[in-house]
Amino acid sequence: MRGLSLCRSDFTASLVVFLVAVPLCVGVAVASGVPAELGLITGIVGGLVAGALPGSSLHVSGPAAGLTVLVYEAVQRYGVGTLGVLVLTAGLVQVAMGLLGLGRWFRAISVSVVQGMLAGIGLVLVTGQVYAMADAPAPAGGVAKVLGLPGLAGGLGGAGESGPGAGSGGAGLVAVALGVGTVAVLVWWPRWRAAARVAPAPLVAVGLAAGATAALDLPVRRVEVHGLLDAVQPPGADAFARLAEVGVVGTVLAFALIASAESLFSATAVDRLHDGPRTHYDKELIAQGTGNTVCGALGALPMTAVVVRSAANVRAGARTKASRVLHGVWLLVFAAAVPAALGVIPVAALAGVLVHAGWKLIPVREVVPLWREHRGEAVVLVVTTGAIVVTNLFEGVLVGLLLAVAKTAWDTSHVQVDTEDLGAAEGVRVRVRGNATFLRLPKLLDALEAVPRDRPVRLDLGGLRHVDHACAAALEGWAERSGVAVRGSAREGVPGVRSGADDEDDGVARAPLVA
Repeated sequence: MRGLSLCRSDFTASLVVFLVAVPLCVGVAVASGVPAELGLITGIVGGLVAGALPGSSLHVSGPAAGLTVLVYEAVQRYGVGTLGVLVLTAGLVQVAMGLLGLGRWFRAISVSVVQGMLAGIGLVLVTGQVYAMADAPAPAGGVAKVLGLPGLAGGLGGAGESGPGAGSGGAGLVAVALGVGTVAVLVWWPRWRAAARVAPAPLVAVGLAAGATAALDLPVRRVEVHGLLDAVQPPGADAFARLAEVGVVGTVLAFALIASAESLFSATAVDRLHDGPRTHYDKELIAQGTGNTVCGALGALPMTAVVVRSAANVRAGARTKASRVLHGVWLLVFAAAVPAALGVIPVAALAGVLVHAGWKLIPVREVVPLWREHRGEAVVLVVTTGAIVVTNLFEGVLVGLLLAVAKTAWDTSHVQVDTEDLGAAEGVRVRVRGNATFLRLPKLLDALEAVPRDRPVRLDLGGLRHVDHACAAALEGWAERSGVAVRGSAREGVPGVRSGADDEDDGVARAPLVA
C-alpha cells in the first residue's frame, strides 16, 4: 500500500511539473534566440537523463531563465550551430568537477555574489523581455536595453504599423496588453489557493493569452513551430574546431560554472522544503554535467536544476525521483504528439512569464536589511549586479568574486597600535596587534609616525598574528630610522619577521625585523 501511495504521489507531481515546465521551456528558448523546440528537448533530457541519475531525488532540471542572457549572447556571437559544442563541452567540465569532488566548493561562494549574479540576470532579462512583450526587437547589451526603454514607450504611444511584430502603434499595444495580463495572472493566481492547487499559474497565464489570441485573431507575433526532430542539430566538426578560440573557451567555462552554481544553490534551497534525503553535491554535479553533455550532442539549450519546477515538484507531493523522470516523459509525448499547440502561443505571453521570473531573481526586499547590517556585502551585491548589466554575465561575476575576495581580505586585516607611556625613565611602549597586511599599511605607518620621539621607544610585536612582507619592511624601516628597541615573539607567530638578537635579559632587541 505504501508503494502504491508513493507511485500515486509521484505520478500526480509529475503532471504538475510538466504543466509548469511547458511554458518555461518554450519561453526560455524563444528568449534565447533559438527554436522553441530546443527548450523542450532540454526539458526532456533534464527529466529522462539527469532525473534518472543520483544526486538529488526531488530536483527538477531543464532550461533556466538564469542562463538566458548568456545563451542569447553566445548564439548572437557564434551562431546556433556552435551552441551544441558549447553546451556539450560545458557538460564534460561539470562531470570532471564532480568526479574531482569540487561540488561542495560551490557552497563557499559569497552569497552576495550569488544574489548579485541573479539580480544582474534578472535586470537584463526583464529589460530584454519588455521589448518582446511589445513585439519589438531588443537592442544588444544591457545598458542599451535600459536606455532604449523610453524610446520603446514613445513608439507604443505613437501611430505605427498594425501588422504582427511591428512593435509600435496598435499592434504593439495589443502585445503589451497580453504580456501585462500574463504577468497579472502570474501574480494573482497563486493567491487563489484552491485554483492554484488544480492548475499552475504559468500554464493558466499562457493558456488564457493563447485562447484570447486565437479567439480574437489578435495581430501579435506567435511561436514558430518546425517539429521536434527538425530542431535537433548535432554539432559538426567545424563547430568543434571553434574550441580553439579564446572567446569560445571563456563561454564554455561561464556555462559550466554558472550552471553548476545555479543548480547546487537551488539544491540547497529545495532541500529546505522537504525531509527526504539531502543532495549529494558531487553526484548532482555529475548528473547535471551528463545531462548537458547529452543536450549539447542534440544541439539543445544548457540545463540547470530549477527552483520553480523543483518547488512545484515538492509541493505537489513528490517522494522519489520517479516524478521528475515522468515529467520528462510527458514533455516528450507532448512535443511529439501535439507540436502544433505551440503555434497558438503569443510571444508576448512568454515574455510576460520571463519578466515575472526575472523580477523574482532581483532581491529587492533583502537589499535594505543587508545594507543596515552588512554594508560591505550590500556593496558587493550592487557592484556585481551593475557589472553584469554594463558588461556581460561572465565578466560581471568575475568582478563580483574579486570584490568579495578584496572585501574579505580587508575585513580580516585588522591591526591595532596601542601606545603606553611608562614614564620618563621607561619611555614609551608601542604594541602592535592583529593581522598586519599591506591593506592596513597606511594606518600602521600613521600610528607609528605619531609616536613621540622625545623619550625611549620600545616596539612590542608579540600581539601580531600575521604580518606580510610589506608591513615587515615598513616596521624595519621605521625602527631603523627611529632607533627603536624591538620586543616580541615574532619568530614563533609572525612569518617574515624575527625579534632580532637574544642577548638581552629583558627580551628587547634592536632591529632588523625582517628575516
